[in-house]
Amino acid sequence: MYRIRFHGRGGQGMKTASRMLGTAFFLEGFQVQDAPRYGAERRGAPIFAYVRAAKQPIYERGIIREPDLVVVADDSLVPVPAAGVLQGASAHSVMLINSGESAATWRDRLNFPGTLITLPAEATERAELRFVGSTCAGAAARLLGVISRETLDAAVRQELAALGDDIIRHNLAQALAAFDRMADHAGCVHEGVAASVENAPAPDWIDLPVDEADAAAAAIHAGLTSVEVRTGLWRVLRPVIDYERCNRCWWVCSEFCPDSAIAVIEGKPVIDYDHCKGCLICVAQCPPHAIAAVPEQQFAEAKA
Repeated sequence: MYRIRFHGRGGQGMKTASRMLGTAFFLEGFQVQDAPRYGAERRGAPIFAYVRAAKQPIYERGIIREPDLVVVADDSLVPVPAAGVLQGASAHSVMLINSGESAATWRDRLNFPGTLITLPAEATERAELRFVGSTCAGAAARLLGVISRETLDAAVRQELAALGDDIIRHNLAQALAAFDRMADHAGCVHEGVAASVENAPAPDWIDLPVDEADAAAAAIHAGLTSVEVRTGLWRVLRPVIDYERCNRCWWVCSEFCPDSAIAVIEGKPVIDYDHCKGCLICVAQCPPHAIAAVPEQQFAEAKA
């Protein structure tokens, strides 16, 4: 059975990538599972998608713990513990990272035990990475070695049929270009063999102690801990306020922010970038259009 795990950020098309690859497998005669897994449903938040494919019925369910292929759409996810990019990877696994860095650089950084390949990111700005789903699906199809170019073409067309000819052409070009670019590594992913459960020991009983409470007790035992979770690390685009255009109608952006990441200081809205996920609701709601979306990489270069 082939076990493929996609890692990306919300808005980059990982759910669509898994569906494209799953459909391509199906058209090649495989039994298929494909499913996304969400955490916080925000643009920029880590997202996972799973694909299983086999010539026989699939009885596995749930997350993929021992992947044959790991596809990382955004290299900034690698150091994020919550993303779990390296979880379960072994010498058998192949990892494909969409990155401007070389495979040798990533191999040295991660000491990865398996095969590591990079898919050079065509986009230089993080803003463009949200279109990378079809690219990842095309590259993964070639690495697996059991999906033809014609089948990939048909799968992309089938999955995007409702979105119009322009979107189909754009994504098809990206998928096929990535498929061709991975020609030197075609077929490097091999089916994994699941461990037998026939002789597996029964799990031990686990006692979970519960503190006494006179009333229903909260699951969170300490207050003000969310500040330690730097959700701003998920951000791909940064909302930037132009105070010359801002008319100080502070209640609009601060009220609409779903994470209360906009505070009002002396009548002026101030964004808490440690906890702003980059959902850009404030950009859409600002009446004078005083808030612009700036790619993080572009902002960092301008600041430097």
